[in-house]
Amino acid sequence: MRGRGPRAFVKYCLLGVMVAFPSSLAALEITLNAPGAPKALVERIEETSSVATADSRGLDTPLEILSAALSDYRTIVQILYDEGYFSPVVSIKLDGQEAAEMSSLTVPNAINRAVITVETGPTFTFGTAVIAPVAPETVLPEGFATGKPATTGAIQRAVSDGVQGWRNAGHAKAELESQSVIARHAQRRLDAQIALAPGPRLTFGKMIIKGDTDVRHRSIEKIAGFPSGEVFSPENIQRVGTRLRRTGTFSVVSIEEEETPNPDGTLDFIATFEDLPKRRLTFGVELASNAGLDVTATWTHRNVFRRAERLRFEAALRNIGGTEDLDGRFGLRLDQPDRLGPDDNTFWSALLERKNTDNYNVTITALAYGARRTFSDRLYAEASAGFQWSDADDAFGDGRKFRYFILPLRSEWDQRDSKVSATRGFYLDAQAMPFVGLSGTETGLRLFFDGRGYTSLRTGGRIVLAGRVQLGSVIGPALDGVTPDFLFFSGGAGTVRGQPFESLGIPVNGGVAGGKSFLGLSGEIRGKITDAISLVGFYDFGTVDTSSFIGSGAEYHSGAGLGVRYDLGGFGPLRLDLALPVQGDTDGGLQFYIGIGQAF
Repeated sequence: MRGRGPRAFVKYCLLGVMVAFPSSLAALEITLNAPGAPKALVERIEETSSVATADSRGLDTPLEILSAALSDYRTIVQILYDEGYFSPVVSIKLDGQEAAEMSSLTVPNAINRAVITVETGPTFTFGTAVIAPVAPETVLPEGFATGKPATTGAIQRAVSDGVQGWRNAGHAKAELESQSVIARHAQRRLDAQIALAPGPRLTFGKMIIKGDTDVRHRSIEKIAGFPSGEVFSPENIQRVGTRLRRTGTFSVVSIEEEETPNPDGTLDFIATFEDLPKRRLTFGVELASNAGLDVTATWTHRNVFRRAERLRFEAALRNIGGTEDLDGRFGLRLDQPDRLGPDDNTFWSALLERKNTDNYNVTITALAYGARRTFSDRLYAEASAGFQWSDADDAFGDGRKFRYFILPLRSEWDQRDSKVSATRGFYLDAQAMPFVGLSGTETGLRLFFDGRGYTSLRTGGRIVLAGRVQLGSVIGPALDGVTPDFLFFSGGAGTVRGQPFESLGIPVNGGVAGGKSFLGLSGEIRGKITDAISLVGFYDFGTVDTSSFIGSGAEYHSGAGLGVRYDLGGFGPLRLDLALPVQGDTDGGLQFYIGIGQAF
């Protein structure tokens, strides 16, 4: 009676399942033999073979394993051809039977073992390696030449470069016409002859706009600067796409050429767009030990008037819980990309700001209109004209008023490999602002330069040296004849860590005023401990002077410390810096700084 109870019933059911699905309960034993093959080639076969990766692919049933084996013959042979082996022998045996000889109609109930055997055979070299016709100035791959190791990759690159050469010369419909590839096994030689069909030289026709976009077609055309009537050039098409993406309005910009040219020798293009969400909200937080918490927020409205405009509001609240009075700013900027040429845009900007520091209090109101020229994705310049009103209390007195007509000029060149955590490249920011005093305010010129450089010492970013130079100068007015927000202080996260914010200036009347010149130097060495965690050592130096250029008697200070970075992916690293003063009079002691992104 024991055999007829519930437990016996379950036992018999499980036995039935094991008989019906034996392969799902036992792992497939896989062996790869490739005698004499390079290690890199064996690893590539292991990573690419469907049978060798059956477990990760979830191949369970015998039919799935057989199908994988049948596809592997072609896959492995193609890998060998890519590496220059043109007489290989590939065997895939499933439980001792060659997979190619098995029928999918009579698949066994179980497959327990797979043996892949690869005999590479000798490597081949190119005997004949000819591609014609070739456009002038086309550079073919060095590997496609008589006597060089023969690979299908070299042939494919030669075809690609040959076709691209004709496209660069205006032949948009250039293509492969024919190819003859002969493997001569006795000589271990591969003869390759490739014929290209350049097709006619074409010019740009029309850009036909499609897709679900709210942007006016006329604005798209003006921003794109489509080169109708010019000789076809792939570079020009890339430039059109870049201009449109640069507006920040579209999530998709696709520009595809028509299959057939027009009878007049022109080629039309189909431009398809999808819009990004119209509104975007972002937040930022930074904490310093004595400056308290800074909170920033931006709200962006895209395509405000259906002309791909971008309206950006910025708000900041500073010194929350810090030693100084609470202050902040509110800014607005409207970018209009369709007002001027395809690489230019105009903008309006407005600013209302209150700065409360230990050394001065100032309220600033500014309004400006300007234009921006984009030379490339990494280089731009802009100029504007406007007015600024400043009401200040500082070391020179209370209730001082400054009224200016300003002409801010700025150029930025960014060659960093990352904006949030660079490992190589450089960044240059040059600013010049002539200001004309109104209502008795003095006239002058304010200059500022910020240069940063990075190198990873050929360590692939494991160790990075970073350096920064900041220069500032006010030329023209006396020290007490310019608004304090035009002058320069040193100290804090943006200049000298380890020194209190704006702690270094010029002693005046028992207080501290900003200097007319500034020099800041910073150096960091960043080393990765893990892929996510890095340690940083840094040293910062700053000096200010009463004259427009730093002299030998200028006041200076410095700070140094250690930091930790935790990588947050595309947001940049989470930053914690601990710093102490090294030179200069201060009672600030240990300072700490928390933020997102590198210090510079």
